Amino acid sequence: MGPAQRFAEGKPVKTDTKLVTAGRPHGASPAPVNPPVVRASTFLFDSLKSFQTAAKTPFDGAFYGRVGTPTTFAFEEAICALEGGHRSIATASGLAAITATITAFAEAGGHLLVPDTVYEPVRRFCTRTLGRMGIATTFYDPSIGAGIAELITEATTLIYLESPGSGTFEVQDIPAIVDVAKARGIATAIDATWATPLYLQPLSLGVDVSIHAATKYIVGHSDGMLGVLTTNAAVYDKVRATAQDLGGCAGVEECNLALRGLRTLGVRLERQGAAALELAEWLETRPEVAQVLHPALPSFPGHEIWARDFTGSSGLFSIELASHDPDAARLFIDSLQHFSIGFSWGGFESLVLPMHPESRSLPLWEGLGPVIRLQIGLEAQDDLKGDLGQALDRLTAGQPDAR
Repeated sequence: MGPAQRFAEGKPVKTDTKLVTAGRPHGASPAPVNPPVVRASTFLFDSLKSFQTAAKTPFDGAFYGRVGTPTTFAFEEAICALEGGHRSIATASGLAAITATITAFAEAGGHLLVPDTVYEPVRRFCTRTLGRMGIATTFYDPSIGAGIAELITEATTLIYLESPGSGTFEVQDIPAIVDVAKARGIATAIDATWATPLYLQPLSLGVDVSIHAATKYIVGHSDGMLGVLTTNAAVYDKVRATAQDLGGCAGVEECNLALRGLRTLGVRLERQGAAALELAEWLETRPEVAQVLHPALPSFPGHEIWARDFTGSSGLFSIELASHDPDAARLFIDSLQHFSIGFSWGGFESLVLPMHPESRSLPLWEGLGPVIRLQIGLEAQDDLKGDLGQALDRLTAGQPDAR
């Protein structure tokens, strides 16, 4: 029984209940609370007939480790239940989920539309790998909305979205873009990692593929690399075939970590989101901060779109420092004691990283001071606020504390 069928047959349940129950053993009694971790590359069959039968539906049960084990399928079932989609596909990383999706719709001589705020490895994939294959990419202003119609050509095969955008958190008008895409028969896909399936439901807004770097909030403990995508019925076969061809399969241990992370995703995200918003509001009052880039702030451009389409905010946002001193970012970051420097986010720990929006294609971010991204973890709120405060004080004084 698939996730959509299971949750449709009984009384509708709320998201918190799905987080606890989806992807867990059902039916046989007694059953373990958690699905078993099945480590396998090879599954054995007792007859050629049973092997040939399994080969007809390799993604529906144990067939070969690369296309999934019962642990993989349990994770995919859980995500699909949360996303409200047709089926989900686990991959080796968030980037693997993105590149599989984009490749599924790319065609020789074709054209892609990708927001200029896109995650940098995606820009690299489009310009370096797809460009070498003769596939063109236009990086568009994320605030374009329905105006994206003017950028569509006869060769356009996919409109890709990422909302909020990496580092600067621009919110895209998803329904407006989807309406244009559907009118032209063009597929859409979105990286919705920031919001998780809890705070944004892209498929309900008409997007064809919803993508998450499960490495982040879903795994939730900074100890697993994993991606997952969920599609509607119309594009599932195309995307599944491409994911299979590229071979970027998800590890069984990572799927197990993600299943465990899902059980506490609701409470972690609620606390981290509330803490981040409170800190963002406080940082707006600091003279050392030129602006706070957080979609849930009423002062943020695009806040109205965020409030319409999202049901909450996560623990990741950025600040622009008022000082344009080239050393300002280093002074601020090196003064922090509770924020470690690291690439990823979505775990239990607080992180800090400099952003470089000035390196993008469009001149939308010229003239900004240093942009610093903050991931708010589960540490005591007073400790994080005090740490940020002393780092801003030291920035004013021009003297960083030694790490």
